[in-house]
Amino acid sequence: MADVILKADNLFKHYPIKGGVLRRTVGHVKAVDGVSFELQRGETLGIVGESGCGKSTLGRVLMRLEEPTSGTVNFDGVDMYSQSGSAMRKMRRDIQIVFQDPYTSLNPRKTVGDIIGEPFEIHPDVLPKGGRKAAVKELLDLVGLNPEHINRYPHQFSGGQRQRIGIARGIALRPKVLICDEPVSALDVSVQAQVINLMEKLQDELGLSYIFIAHDLSVVRHISDRVGVMYLGRMVELGTEEEIYQRPTHPYTQALLSAVPVPDPTMRGKREQIVLTGDVPSPANPPSGCRFHTRCFKAQDRCKTEDPELLSRPDGHGEHRSACLFAEPRVIVETIDVTDLEPDARFASTETVDQDAFAGGDGRLPADATSVVERSHATGESEGPLDRPNDTHRLIDNDPAEKRDPSV
Repeated sequence: MADVILKADNLFKHYPIKGGVLRRTVGHVKAVDGVSFELQRGETLGIVGESGCGKSTLGRVLMRLEEPTSGTVNFDGVDMYSQSGSAMRKMRRDIQIVFQDPYTSLNPRKTVGDIIGEPFEIHPDVLPKGGRKAAVKELLDLVGLNPEHINRYPHQFSGGQRQRIGIARGIALRPKVLICDEPVSALDVSVQAQVINLMEKLQDELGLSYIFIAHDLSVVRHISDRVGVMYLGRMVELGTEEEIYQRPTHPYTQALLSAVPVPDPTMRGKREQIVLTGDVPSPANPPSGCRFHTRCFKAQDRCKTEDPELLSRPDGHGEHRSACLFAEPRVIVETIDVTDLEPDARFASTETVDQDAFAGGDGRLPADATSVVERSHATGESEGPLDRPNDTHRLIDNDPAEKRDPSV
């Protein structure tokens, strides 16, 4: 059996709703409502779901930044919520967090050296005071930053560099578990790839275990060994990366995956997309029975009363955990072999081509391009630049009423 370093058992976190003159509790926001999972040593567990499903609250409860309403978290064989004082302070060394926003998670009044060295101030027995500057420089180098920039302030760095500073602070005490609360959602795509590659490198070098919280399914798939899908405060499906992305059994997971764009022009029109109807219910008043039944395309009468448990259910090749009474595998994207097909000339090169090359030898535009021109003329968005072969730059006239020299 694999070595389990973190185990959450039936975690609840409800926030009271106050109302009336006396500010009495009139209800609760059920942000996390009975979540259970295990994290193995050296593993990355991805947590995905829509905004407001409780992902970030779960991360804060696991860090004990928020006290749970009920439930337990067992960290490395010890009940975290039974610890207090110096024992809890010592445990915090082994579980750290990287926050979502690299702009607000760093103190603008402190230098990078002070920010990364702050864990050593809180835990002075980890490192002698005389060796902290050298340790901070080593951490900067480890995350790909110039150690000579130790005296700079956060505003002097880009967003990706600030997130690297946050990661350096998170690994300063050499923790066993690092909770990453959407660490790349505020970054550009190219910078996201750099940060993800850095985190994978650090995991290999330091033996870290990650809980990676995100809403970007492609990022989670790239970095995760197992994936948990949350909906309205609960875990609705849990399995390996292959089981979740290739053989999803819960209707919510299937709908999420069907919404991911596929960068393959040959799949245009051949892909089924599951469109969910209705709005996400309020976590203050979740539906009875299965919480997803109000938007589910498989819902039946029993879904309104029976609350499905997260149990192992068949997925076509084996089984993994899913909380659906009618769980069954569904192929989201059917790929085809395009090896012997003649590529479309429009996608054969990444170079810019002129109108004549796009139109073909007879000078006529393809049907789809012709329809674009006709729609542009009909809506008045264009004066017909495609009718002028010499004009290959301005395809849309933003102000058709403006008088221009025809030769321009």
